[in-house]
Amino acid sequence: MPYSKTFLREAIRLSKEKMEAGEGGPFGAVIVHNGEIVGRGWNRVTSANDPTAHAEITAIRDACQNLNTFSLKGCEIYASCEPCPMCLSAIYWARLDALYFAGSHSDAADAGFDDSLLYKEVKLGWENRRLNAEQHLQNEAQSVFTLWKNKPDRIDY
Repeated sequence: MPYSKTFLREAIRLSKEKMEAGEGGPFGAVIVHNGEIVGRGWNRVTSANDPTAHAEITAIRDACQNLNTFSLKGCEIYASCEPCPMCLSAIYWARLDALYFAGSHSDAADAGFDDSLLYKEVKLGWENRRLNAEQHLQNEAQSVFTLWKNKPDRIDY
């Protein structure tokens, strides 16, 4: 489906409304399928005490629940701002067909939401990141992946 100002304006409207209501930061998102909004989300980080409750994530959760599926193939997401690395990853995992956004990550950084560290960190190998990380029991974990690969009733995603 081609870009629609109407849906992007709805994401921006949600960002303003929910921010003014004290539900979280100034971010909103909607998910559209066949020209209809099937999911709405807004930043709920502080109101839900959930650092993953970004607008795009909550919109994806809402759309998946409403459509009773884990795949949003055939849908588009409209976000009031360029998604952070976590949200962008979730958009890919949800298999959304397109992303349309308004504000840039520079606009968000200027407002106090600077995720430049994350952009830098994801490019590094785990052993070079600022977060202390160690790998242990790889063989044991691999055995579970082997079971998964051979599971006849698995649902691929």
